[in-house]
Order: sequence, then structure tokens, then C-alpha cells
Amino acid sequence: MAVDYLVIVVYLAGMLAMGWWGMRRARSKSEFLVAGRRLGPAMYSGTMAAIVLGGASTIGGVGLGYQYGLSGAWMVFTIGLGLLALSVFFSARIARLKVYTVSEMLDLRYGGRAGVISGLVMWAYTLMLAVTSTIAYATIFDVLFDMNRTLAIVLGGSIVVAYSTLGGMWSITLTDMVQFVVKTIGVLLLLLPIAVVKAGGFAEMKAQLPTEYFDPLGIGGETIFTYVLIYTFGMLIGQDIWQRVFTARSDRTARWGGTVAGTYCLVYAVAGAVIGTAAKVLYPNLASADDAFATVVKDELPTGVRGLVLAAALAAVMSTSSGALIACATVANNDIWSRLRGVVRPDGERQHDEVRGNRVFILLMGLAVIGTAIALNDVVQALTVAYNLLVGGLLVPILGGLLWKRGTAQGALASVAVGGLAVIGLMAAYGILANEPVYYGLLASLAAYLVVSLATRPTDAAVLAAWRERLAGRAPAHDNASETVSEQVPAAQ
Repeated sequence: MAVDYLVIVVYLAGMLAMGWWGMRRARSKSEFLVAGRRLGPAMYSGTMAAIVLGGASTIGGVGLGYQYGLSGAWMVFTIGLGLLALSVFFSARIARLKVYTVSEMLDLRYGGRAGVISGLVMWAYTLMLAVTSTIAYATIFDVLFDMNRTLAIVLGGSIVVAYSTLGGMWSITLTDMVQFVVKTIGVLLLLLPIAVVKAGGFAEMKAQLPTEYFDPLGIGGETIFTYVLIYTFGMLIGQDIWQRVFTARSDRTARWGGTVAGTYCLVYAVAGAVIGTAAKVLYPNLASADDAFATVVKDELPTGVRGLVLAAALAAVMSTSSGALIACATVANNDIWSRLRGVVRPDGERQHDEVRGNRVFILLMGLAVIGTAIALNDVVQALTVAYNLLVGGLLVPILGGLLWKRGTAQGALASVAVGGLAVIGLMAAYGILANEPVYYGLLASLAAYLVVSLATRPTDAAVLAAWRERLAGRAPAHDNASETVSEQVPAAQ
């Protein structure tokens, strides 16, 4: 496997080199956190597709295909649907807000009183999302080097923390573009056709497997509904996704670039399910469905190609991990720590170095993510907790703020508190993997939002007027004054 090892080493070295290059461009808060809001359609589409298609979508998507057949595509398919909905209906307005976090959007909409508690919920979500991606390194490095789990997590996590800390969103954008290309070649153009051919083609796959493996709804209607509720709606409100929307140079870029990325996700979903179905023919008795990806790669691919496909798996994990990490650090610094400190100059600029402060928070959150990943074993449970908190606690006040002008700050706070606590309590009662927590938590959040909003005074007219100006893109963004001459660099294509 010497050639495979060389491919992986070159790939990892390239990630670090791009982190160093990105450091030279990240000279302001806007450059560091949102790539100067200058990404053109090509880079925006690639990076958006890269962040949403992580280890769960690649390794987990193939595993679901192994377990359920073609209907195993639904998890990743609903992620694609969520990205399409975000891009078509909301991304233009989100991009025009010119903020850094979801909590800043809530402050603008509701008058500055919803930020800290929503920031805590979003921080917990992004932390657990980064943890689940980091745990996945253990699976990949075990296949590559038969490496100890803890060492694998430390190695993979350290590389992501290094390039993210150095260059922030610029480094992550550059690495994501490489990761997008590697995933496309490794999974769609190499692993998919090779796996199908090795399994004897579709005719042989149909002959070897039960008919339900080719039923589009075989995974079950309730499971599909739950995927829609968690992943489709989760795509609409996650800080990791919104922070990528903030990088778009225009609302048109956000809309059409995101639509391309969402369509790519739908194709990726079907590809993963087909690969998993082929693996079921080749290896009908695997101990775990999640072993299907690694087994096919290790046993069926030729030297060199195997290294590239394993690099694609690493790319999938790293893109999600780095995106979740910078989102987690941005929320921790801007929505929680800065608000608790409350140290602001009269002109609104923070007294400390913005880039250095955010860089320190990425490093600290990265260490926390690596430590938590070492302590946890169950990726599915960690990811379920993250999305249950996100959807149950924040979906209603965020979409309510965008769609219903009668929503109030008190209603938003009640919605976050009631929904979040309900989800936690119901997970304790029904179990983390049960569907009831997100169902009932979301209903409780909606009820609290409607009742409290209607029972309290409407949002101040001046606040709503300022909100409408920002949504229309007519009000200046608060970060304009702090930009450096790097803003004069042409938009990235």
C-alpha cells in the first residue's frame, strides 16, 4: 500500500499548505470568518457541497445503502433537499443581512435580547457536529494504517485545527474546494462504477438481493419523515451552513450556487446507496453496516485508486469537521464570550485584535473537540443530540423571525427555552435515538412562540424597520468599517 500511503500523505500535506496560504489573506475579521464575503459561484458551490457532505453522508450513506438498499439514500437526500430549500427561499435574504452568526440575526430581528441563549444552543450543536466528524477519523486511519483510535483522532483533528486556526474561512474554503474535487473523483467517478461492476452489475444485484432493496420507500415512511424534520430543517438554520452563505459575494451567488450544491447532494445520496447495495452483494455478512465503505475500498480497489478514494473519505470528514469547528468558535467568541465580557469601544469595535481573538477560539474549541471525540464512542447518538437541540430549540424562532412579523423577543426566548428543555427531557425519557423528542420538542417550541408572542407587545416599529432595511440590503453592515485593503482583491471565482 506504499502508493496509497503516498497519496494520503500528499493530500494531508496539501491541506496544511493551504492553511498557511490562507493565513496571508485573513487580515480582518470579515476575511477570517466569512472569506471577506467575496466567493463567486464556482467556489461557493464547491465549498457548500463539501461542508454538508461529511463522514456521515459518505461512510454512513454507504452503510444505509448496505442495510436498506436504494432507500438508504434518504438521509443524504433530505440534506440535499434542505440545502435546496435554503438556497431558493432564504439564502438571498440571509446573505444581505451581512452578519456573522445566527444569533446576530435573531438580535437584529427581535431587538437584541435573544442572542446569548440561542448562542448557547447553537454552540452545543456545532460542538457535537465537529465531534462526530472528528470521531470518524478513527475509522479511516484504522483502514489506512491499523492505527490506535485515540492516535487517529488526534492526528486527523490536529491537521484540521492547524489549517483552520491559521487561515480561518479562507483556508477552509481552499481546502474544501480540493476536498470537493477529491470526493467527486473518488466516490462518484471511481468507487461507484467499480463497486457496481464488481457486484456483477444491476441485474446481478437485483438477482442476489430481496426486492425491498430496490424499493425507494423501503426504509420506512416514519424514518423518512424524521430525516426531513431533522436534516432538511436542520440545513435551514445551522450556523455552519449560514456561515457559508455569508461568504457569498451576492445574493444571486448564494441562491444559484447553493442550488447547484443541493443538486449535487441529491446525486451523491443515490451514489452512496448504490455503493452500499453493491457491497451487500459482495459482503453479505459484515458485522456492521458502517464497515461497508472501508471494506469495499480495502478489498476491491486497485493500488493508487484505493488511496485516492480513502483520501475522498478523509476529505468528506475534514470538510464537515473544519466547517463545524469555525462555526463553533465563531459562536463561542462572538455570541457568548464577547457578550459576557461586554467590552466595546464607543465606535463599536472590540478592544482586542479581532483576527487573533477568533484564531485563539478556533484553537481552544479544536482542543475541546478532540478531547470530547476521544471520550465518546457513539457517533450516531452524538449527531442525534446535536440535531435534536438545533431543530427543537432554534427552528421556530429563526423561521418565525424571517416569516412572521408578529413574533416577539419574548416569544423567541420562550421558544428556545421550552423547545430545548423539552428535547432534553424527552431524550432522557424516550432515549436519545427515539423520534419523539424532536417531534414533541418542536411542537412545544412552536406553541411557546405563538402564545408568548401574541401575549406580549409587538416588536418595536423602529426595530422592524431596521430589520427590513437589512433584509433588503440597504443598511450598511457593521463590519464595513473594520475591513482592510484586502477587500480590494477581486472576488474569488
